[in-house]
Amino acid sequence: MATEDNQQKKLSTEPYKGVRDFYPQDMQIERYIFDTMSRVTESFGYSEYSASILEPTELYQSKTNDEIVNEQTYTFTDRGGREVTLRPEMTPTLARMVAGKRHDLTFPLRWYSIPNVFRYERPQRGRVREHWQLNADLFGVSELDAEVEIISLASSLMKAFGAEDNDFEIRMSDRSILTSIFEELKTSEEVQAKVMRLLDKRAKIDDFDTQLKAILGEQSESFVEKLESTSSSSNLELVLSQLKNLGVTNAVIDTSIVRGFDYYTGVVFEVFDTSSENNRSLFGGGRYDNLLSLFGGDKIPAVGFGMGDVTIRDFLETHDLLPPYNARTELFLCTLTQSAKEYAQKLAQALREQDINVEVALSDKKVGDQIKIANKKGIPFVICIGEDEIKNESFTIKHLESGEEKTLKEDAVADYIFSKI
Repeated sequence: MATEDNQQKKLSTEPYKGVRDFYPQDMQIERYIFDTMSRVTESFGYSEYSASILEPTELYQSKTNDEIVNEQTYTFTDRGGREVTLRPEMTPTLARMVAGKRHDLTFPLRWYSIPNVFRYERPQRGRVREHWQLNADLFGVSELDAEVEIISLASSLMKAFGAEDNDFEIRMSDRSILTSIFEELKTSEEVQAKVMRLLDKRAKIDDFDTQLKAILGEQSESFVEKLESTSSSSNLELVLSQLKNLGVTNAVIDTSIVRGFDYYTGVVFEVFDTSSENNRSLFGGGRYDNLLSLFGGDKIPAVGFGMGDVTIRDFLETHDLLPPYNARTELFLCTLTQSAKEYAQKLAQALREQDINVEVALSDKKVGDQIKIANKKGIPFVICIGEDEIKNESFTIKHLESGEEKTLKEDAVADYIFSKI
């Protein structure tokens, strides 16, 4: 007799920690987010690109952030002995692609993608181990017009999701301010990188001064004084002025913004949710003029940002902006007999050719139960088919929400549904 110990262990129904399952209602929200991202970004003249989630690990070493590379990437050795990483972000991949075809591409270059990215970190609100992220980047423009366009695009995306000006704030800074301070203090590049990463986490840690002193030593006090005495730069003032001319009035200068990646070189920005229930950074970006030179050749100026699906969904939930669930199926055909099922399949095929999404009941449940199934799925219209409907080639279509009924011939069904949805 089998015992519990030697019975096969049941597999868990839970997903891998830190990733998400998307059931139909979740997937509709995800599709809404992606579609909005694509629609608005393309309205600014950006073209979509894509690439594999696998990259050589060396692409991220010394180009992204040591903490991300060493502690947060999914990295493994493939069967050919190569170090491979699931991409933690898209910008290095994009830089590789642009550098590889630089002589064939037409600049200025406006590209976007919505890739999934992976980081091994502690799951929490707004942060998971796999997410999707809009990346929008503009290459070949060294003037501040590029920053203005990119930040304007970020603002337009928020508005397209239903946000008002007072729902979010765009905070801008300029890394050249920090570069100037580092040069004055004669700080090495290695120490600069450590300070940048610490500044990026400043709002999240309690012992910032202690950690800064551990990095800069006696220069830490001088560094803080110089940083706090610098409230803006000419670049920031110009960008702010041009944004206001475009109607972006909720952008402000905040020199505490630094962004965590090592490749940023100039103006950087972050978009913050102003709600007390979700008061956090949603996404951000900035200028990175040096990244492409790592692949050889001349520098190509670049500005871009990444907007993640997790933080945007949190924003939509916080501000009650999530779209209602609407089933993609428009019509449910109830069937009373086997011959009705066969007839319904032909009717469904004819209606699908007219762009109506149709589900046919294939069970032997009672008609009332079939209608309940359609209602539970959110399908708005039902037609019940029996021998009389087959004989007369006439159908009573019912709108479940209102209870309205109308008897129609087959050739009028599609037009009727279109007139109601």
